[in-house]
Amino acid sequence: FGSSHRGSRPHRQRRCQDPRSARAAEAAEMGKAGQARNGVKTFGKTKRTALKAGEKKAQSPAKLKKNVEPGSVLILLAGRFRGKRVVFLKQLESGLLLVTGPYAVNGVPLRRVNQRFCIA
Repeated sequence: FGSSHRGSRPHRQRRCQDPRSARAAEAAEMGKAGQARNGVKTFGKTKRTALKAGEKKAQSPAKLKKNVEPGSVLILLAGRFRGKRVVFLKQLESGLLLVTGPYAVNGVPLRRVNQRFCIA
């Protein structure tokens, strides 16, 4: 990129140790009045439910179109094999559809396809 592009990028600032962080631990023990007096305000903030480090939000499985069943013929609308008729095998956990040509018939290998890019 040129120098003109570089100027518009927001720069990350270094985080230094906050002197109030030591006082924040103490503030948890004192009441609201004590926090207000000492300049450490930990009350009045809305609480957020934080996910733990290894925990992920549970995804609901994607709904399958009503007229798509294993063995049905789909037509691909996008990608390298657009316009090809393929056989639907199964729905993957991610919500994508597993389809095949079969490869020997029309050259479409096993592929993962989004439901939006196929017609049943």
